[in-house]
Order: sequence, then C-alpha cells, then structure tokens
Amino acid sequence: MGLTFKENCPDIRNTRVVDLIKEFDRYHAIVDVYDPWINPEEAKLEYDIMPVETLPQGYYDAIIIAVGHDQFRTMGIEIIRRLGKPSHVLFDLNYMFFADQVDARL
Repeated sequence: MGLTFKENCPDIRNTRVVDLIKEFDRYHAIVDVYDPWINPEEAKLEYDIMPVETLPQGYYDAIIIAVGHDQFRTMGIEIIRRLGKPSHVLFDLNYMFFADQVDARL
C-alpha cells in the first residue's frame, strides 16, 4: 500500500518502494500496488507498474503499508486486515498502527 516518495503526496520520483517491489519480483511474488495519490499512467511510464484501483477482500498473503497516507489510517486496521487471507501477515513500515495490531514494523 503506497508507492509515492512520501505520505499524502503524488510524487513518485525517488520512491524507495520500487526497490521493495523489485526485491519481491526476484522471488517471483505477484505484487499489487495500491496508492490513491498517484497517477497510474505516470507509474506505468516511470516504473512499468500498473497500480490496482481496488483491493479485493481476503486475497493477499501479505500486506505492506509502505507509505503512510491518511487514507490508509482512515481505512483502519480492521478493513486493511480484511484484505488478507486468514493466515496473512501485515507489515507496517510507517508505524501507522499500534504494534499489537500488526505482525511487524520497521
């Protein structure tokens, strides 16, 4: 969740999230990128990433909150958790939620 360079900003230049996506690609993981702030055409042109517009419930093995957009905080932890399969893991890279609500934080 998130692709931009920083929270609540549409700028994708110099984003480090791309490095995270590339690392998962090395392991042949299927990665969906969701970011309500970005221009999808710009993400496709700049990084060859086509972001998803919606997030299906019960679909993901892992969820990574990579950028601390206000929209993700507003969604709330319960709605974000519903995106994952029953045995998913949730990583919060920005400490948006309490430690006991997520599986790991950096």
